[in-house]
Amino acid sequence: MVRSFPSDDRHRLVVLVAATLMVIGMICAPLAHADDDKLKKKERRVKQDISSAHQDLDESSAALRRAAARLTAARAQLTSARNELADTRGQLTTARVKDRAAQAALVKAVADLDAAKAELADGREAVEGQRVVVSNQLADNYEYGDPQLQQVSSILRAEDLDEVSRTLETTSAVVDEENGQLTDFTVAEVLLKVKKDNLADKRDSVKELREAAAANLRVKQELETRAEQQAASVRSLVGKRSSARSVASRVKARDLKELEKLEQEQNRIESMLKARAAAAAKKSGNSGPPTSSGGYLSYPVNGPVTSSYGYRVHPIYGYYSLHDGTDFGAGCGQPLYAAADGTVIESYYQTAWGNRLIIDNGHVRGVGLATIYNHATSYTVGVGSHVTRGQVIGYVGTTGWSTGCHLHFTVMVNGSPTDPMNWM
Repeated sequence: MVRSFPSDDRHRLVVLVAATLMVIGMICAPLAHADDDKLKKKERRVKQDISSAHQDLDESSAALRRAAARLTAARAQLTSARNELADTRGQLTTARVKDRAAQAALVKAVADLDAAKAELADGREAVEGQRVVVSNQLADNYEYGDPQLQQVSSILRAEDLDEVSRTLETTSAVVDEENGQLTDFTVAEVLLKVKKDNLADKRDSVKELREAAAANLRVKQELETRAEQQAASVRSLVGKRSSARSVASRVKARDLKELEKLEQEQNRIESMLKARAAAAAKKSGNSGPPTSSGGYLSYPVNGPVTSSYGYRVHPIYGYYSLHDGTDFGAGCGQPLYAAADGTVIESYYQTAWGNRLIIDNGHVRGVGLATIYNHATSYTVGVGSHVTRGQVIGYVGTTGWSTGCHLHFTVMVNGSPTDPMNWM
């Protein structure tokens, strides 16, 4: 059984429903608008917080680089100072050994000089003694005559051969004794001269040794002073190194906390790109495997590859991490080109990547593709802009954690980084 309403009742029902819907719309519209305002305010507040965090982290990273540089410099200075101190101490040890040897040699030389002086005095006394003997002999000869002449006279007066023989023997003994005395005198004078020469040599040796000892003493004293100064410098540098290490540790700990936030940001981007890739794949209706990727992207800048995609050790933190893109060397201000058609979905500053631009290149060859440009001086396109292959989208820079002008180019496939060169 079909139930029907009178026509007037039906008309009144339609009017009532329409009025009800209008009232509901009037009530809900302000609520929806209010929700949009709240979301926009929240979005702006989050962006401000992120911007502030980026600036703080940038300063923190710069502080870390400065602290690391100071620590490296302090270590180098300390090593150099310690090496210089060790070298000075080695020289000082050598100087002290030489000083002890010089002192010992000088003591021996002085003892030898004293002995030589004593020998010279004995030699002079011996010469004087021989001189007295010879003088007496000469005086006797002058008073009594030459023994040999006396011998001739005695021989002439001798009455027999026995007397002549005795005279010859006596005279010969006297002459031999006189000759011996003269020889002893001559030898004593020769020895005296030798002793004088030896004494002069000893004096020269003592003089040289004293001069050498004095010079070595001056060197030793200078080395001792230098060693004391260098030891004080080492102590000061140890303090500076400890201070620099403490500062670097504090800044590093602060940076590591910020890095955790950056990892969260990276995870957010990857999740967003994965969701966009999945939505694009669903929309295209393509659920098959991806096709060959090589040659799809154009080069984003005119410049050589300076650092390839892959894992490496971080130069400051020392951890093993992924270098998730390809670095192209180019001068600051050179144009950056869109590697393929796409839509800009994000553009912002990040401490690590500097000025960053993310382009969604859509569902390409069976995968969701996105390209990311980093460290730029500036970009000429903003969020929502549609770009075409080869279009100038910005300019090379060195913003963020960068040591020179270059482009860090990242390619994301279904939200995960991949080697960009496989797509060029």
